[in-house]
Amino acid sequence: MRVGTRTRPAARKRRKDQAPVSATDDTHDPNRRDFLYIATGMAGVVGAAAVAWPFIDQMRPDASTLALSTVEVDVSSLTPGMSLTVKWRGKPVFVRNRTPEEVKAAQDVKLEELKDPLARNANLPADATAADIDRSAGKDKENWLVMVGVCTHLGCIPLGQQGEYGGWFCPCHGSVYDTAGRIRHGPAPENMAVPVFSFISDTKIRIG
Repeated sequence: MRVGTRTRPAARKRRKDQAPVSATDDTHDPNRRDFLYIATGMAGVVGAAAVAWPFIDQMRPDASTLALSTVEVDVSSLTPGMSLTVKWRGKPVFVRNRTPEEVKAAQDVKLEELKDPLARNANLPADATAADIDRSAGKDKENWLVMVGVCTHLGCIPLGQQGEYGGWFCPCHGSVYDTAGRIRHGPAPENMAVPVFSFISDTKIRIG
């Protein structure tokens, strides 16, 4: 009887000390765990990209926005001495058919008299001089002047055919431009900018 009472607790102890065995315990497999982490991470990246794509796609300019980067202007009605102003990229652009007198007045100015000796013409190299030919539409069309109509001082819009040089005058701070749009007096540091433009026909100009 004593032997039986001694062996019974020992048997219970053995059962208690036995470690549980599970043939399907995958959490202890490091390779499977790493795979699950990677797969979960990739799913998160794909999900984030799917959510972000509509916002990225909205940031791309549509056809109407791209169209605004160029403007075609019909100048057939502009006789010598007439101007028009068009809007391009949110800025005014002056298009003027200058008179022979205005062209000659600009041609007669010596470069050393100019406050800004550079053409500021996007159609020419950056070091092109501010000679009238380089401020205008060029040979055979020197009477045509196309400029961004913004004073280079603080961005005001100058008034046309005013000032002591018969060009443009900015009443805000007194900058005076000649008939080629070159700064002559006042606080403006540079000539008015000439944008990229070209004649696509005898009566039509494309700006941009």
